[in-house]
Amino acid sequence: MSSSIQLSFFGAAGTVTGSRYLLDDGENKVLVDCGLFQGYKFLRERNRQPFPVQPSDIDGIFLTHAHLDHSGYIPALVAQGFKGPIYCTQASYDLCKVLLLDSAHIQEEEANFRNRHHLSKHHPAKPLYTIAQAESALGQFQPISPDNSGRVQANIGNILTEFHQNGHILGSSYLDVTINNRHILFSGDLGRPHDLIMKPPTPPSYCDYLVVESTYGDRIHDQRDLQANVSDIARETIKRGGSLLIPAFAVGRAQSMLFLLQQLRRSGEIPYVPIYLDSPMAINATEIMQRHHREHRLTHQQCQELSRDIFFLRTVEQSMALNHQNVPAIIVSASGMATGGRVLHHLRRMLGDYRNTVMFAGYQAGGTRGARLTQGAQQVKIFGEYFGVKARIEHLDFLSAHADCDEILQWLRKLPAPPKHCFITHGEAEAADLFRQKIQDELGWPASTPEMGSSAILD
Repeated sequence: MSSSIQLSFFGAAGTVTGSRYLLDDGENKVLVDCGLFQGYKFLRERNRQPFPVQPSDIDGIFLTHAHLDHSGYIPALVAQGFKGPIYCTQASYDLCKVLLLDSAHIQEEEANFRNRHHLSKHHPAKPLYTIAQAESALGQFQPISPDNSGRVQANIGNILTEFHQNGHILGSSYLDVTINNRHILFSGDLGRPHDLIMKPPTPPSYCDYLVVESTYGDRIHDQRDLQANVSDIARETIKRGGSLLIPAFAVGRAQSMLFLLQQLRRSGEIPYVPIYLDSPMAINATEIMQRHHREHRLTHQQCQELSRDIFFLRTVEQSMALNHQNVPAIIVSASGMATGGRVLHHLRRMLGDYRNTVMFAGYQAGGTRGARLTQGAQQVKIFGEYFGVKARIEHLDFLSAHADCDEILQWLRKLPAPPKHCFITHGEAEAADLFRQKIQDELGWPASTPEMGSSAILD
C-alpha cells in the first residue's frame, strides 16, 4: 500500500492572494506556487513572518504562472535558504524575469521613501527582498519546453508534474501532480473560454484530488457588451475634456486593453486621442507576448500592432511629463489594483478632477486602493496623504482574466471522473464557501474550504 501524502495550505486559503501549497510524500517536499500576500495589511504582514517549514527542506517549486500572488515570494524564500529548482513554462519564466525584478525594485524604492520621510515604524525600513536577491532567485528557475510527445513535464524525486495550458495569462497552466500513483490537480488561476487574447483552458485531466480557485466563485461576469461599455466611457470622458486612466495588471490586462483600445480607435468608436502605456513592466510583457505569439489568439501581425501608434513610456521623466498633459488622453498604467507603481502618481493628480475617469479593468482584492475606490470611497491615501475623489470611477470586472462561477463549473464538468475531494481555495471566504456549495449541490462532489495553515492527508 502506498504511503499517504500531506497537502498543506500556507496561502490562498480564505483569501484570494498568497498562493502557497506544500506537498509532502515523506521523501520530498514540493511547493505549488510561492506567492505574495497582497491587499489588507494583516495579509501583507504575513509576508514578513517566517515560512511555516524550513525553506532549505523544500526540494523544489512547481509554478502555475507568473503573477506575483503566485510567484512573488520566491526571492524571499531563496534568501531564507531555499536552494531547489523552480519549474515553470518558458513564457512564465520570461515574465517572472520582469515581474520579480520589478517587485524588488518597487520594494527597495518604497523602503527608501519611508526612510527619507520617516514614515516607517521600523528603523530602517527594509524591503522584503532586494534586486540582487531577485536576480539570485531567477538563477534557480528551470523553464521547461514540450518533449517529443508534446508534454510539458518535470519531476522532483518521485513527484511528476505535467503543465497544461489554462488560459489565464501567457504561460499559465493547471498542474497535474502525480505522487505514488495519485493525481492531484491544481487549477491555478483559470482563464475564460472567450478571452480577448488568451486561448480557452484545455479540459482538465483525471485527478484523485482537486485544488480549484474561486476568485469569482460567488458571481457571474456581467454580460454587457465590452466594446460598447469601454467606448461609451472613453467618449464621455473625452467630451468633458478629461482623461481616462486605466489601472491594469502589467501582464495580461494591459495587453488586452491596448488591443481593445486600438480596435475602438481604428473603427472610430472613440476619438483619436493619445494612448500611453506607462509601465516599463507592461511594455516588457507586451514584447514577451509578441515572442510567444503561438500561445494566444493574436497573430504575429496583431502582436506587432500592439506597439503601433502607442506611446511607450519607459523612463520616469517620460511618465512625469504626463503631469503637464493639457489635452484628453488615455493612460494605461500598472498596478491593476493601485497598490503601487506609477499609477499612484496619476491617481494623485487625476482623482480631484471631475472631468477625469478612472476605469478599473479586473479583480480588486479587499484592502487595496482599487477595492476602496470601486466601493465608493470619498478619499484615498496615497504616499501618506489623503486625496479627495471627484473623478468618475468605473469598474468593468467582466474584463477579468479569471473564469466566473459558471465558467469554472463548465470546466470541471469535463473531468473524466469525479475527484475524491475538492479543496476550494484562492477566493475571499464568502466566495469560496458559496462555490463549495455550488460544487456539492450541482456536481455532487465532496468539497471543503481549507483554513490557512491547515493540512489534509491524501490517502
